[in-house]
Amino acid sequence: MTVDQLNPEPLWEQLAEILRQRIRAGELKPRQVLPSESHLDEHGVSRGTVRRAMQALGKQGWTVTIQGRGTYVAERDSWPAE
Repeated sequence: MTVDQLNPEPLWEQLAEILRQRIRAGELKPRQVLPSESHLDEHGVSRGTVRRAMQALGKQGWTVTIQGRGTYVAERDSWPAE
């Protein structure tokens, strides 16, 4: 999955959705560290876009960020109801 530069949806929302899908599919498991910003910018987006996507995931309950350690997939009971 990649970010579509021609899609009118904001890039950070597209990236956040890609990560949500990977979490739901079990590719990224609870308590697992998410890829670093430098790794995620391989999607062809800026680090600012990656940061905004990560912040959105945290606010929605998908991830937890620990200062100096990284961003981790939250426990399933923290995930939003779908």
